[in-house]
Amino acid sequence: MMLHGADIYKYAQEIGCAADEIIDFSSNINCYSPKESISFSSDITKYADSNYPKLKKSIAKNYKSESHNIALYNGATAAIFALFRALPSKRVYLYAPLYGEYEKAALAAKKDIYKINRIEDIDADIEKKSIVVFVNPSTPEGSFYDMEELFLRWKAKKCTIVLDESFIDFEQYKSLKNQINDYKKLYIIQSFTKFYACPGVRIGAVFSHKKNIRSLAVPLWNISSFDAEFLQKRLEDKNFKEESHALHKEQKEELLFILKSSQLFESIIESEANFILTQSSHAPALFQHLLQKKILTRSCESFDYLDSSYLRFAVKDKVSHAKLKEALNAFA
Repeated sequence: MMLHGADIYKYAQEIGCAADEIIDFSSNINCYSPKESISFSSDITKYADSNYPKLKKSIAKNYKSESHNIALYNGATAAIFALFRALPSKRVYLYAPLYGEYEKAALAAKKDIYKINRIEDIDADIEKKSIVVFVNPSTPEGSFYDMEELFLRWKAKKCTIVLDESFIDFEQYKSLKNQINDYKKLYIIQSFTKFYACPGVRIGAVFSHKKNIRSLAVPLWNISSFDAEFLQKRLEDKNFKEESHALHKEQKEELLFILKSSQLFESIIESEANFILTQSSHAPALFQHLLQKKILTRSCESFDYLDSSYLRFAVKDKVSHAKLKEALNAFA
């Protein structure tokens, strides 16, 4: 079973090639990734400011927030685990399917887990004062939800709300980060690796009311000076967002056309993120066929309510798309 994307090393070993020979459609990273020549000014002989004020200022400006509303961690997954350890409520509702680390974090924090099928039963009842977890835009299919009705219902039940907006930058949808000061039980998870195309830079954030941020007790120096400086420079790159959005729109349309034209899929779900979920009775065989062509897709049987008939394709560059098209056309 494929538990997560981007495991190119495992599959490269399986087919006997180098990892960099594989075109990784399983990894949903921004396809616009300019080569940057960065002269790091960080002095590694000195401790960094453990509060990372410059980086927080850049993040706050970018997301129209305040530095005191931000806690930084060594990646979004680390932020999720730390948050679950800090939240006192025992009952957790996971709106599934969703990123699998939420269930792992809830189990590690010894929470009682209840799952809601958000595709078929999104209005399911929940207990008062529970923790609710929702990813928007969602994974693995990339749906964007108008959160107003759900948010009001959760607030009425005094729930602690954990909202993951890691893919929201791709389509410029409205965030709920502007609600963190009005509703003090709202926490928003933000990954920077997806849109800012830097999975090797391990920085994730929790946005919440300043009192919540102070209570999280973030470890000292949990981000390297190099990672902090890289992300700060990318956040301050005025052209990055504009170029990303233009290329993302063009490349997603191209990928969607390739998948539809192949006529290999019974269902293709149009996405509000940088990946496209498909369903095919040939999916397991197609996965192996593409892998032999050194193309890795995301098999989705590890997601709740899905099975091995679902494959997800991340948006990539034109060269990768052309090779995917050729490989799909060669599938018999």
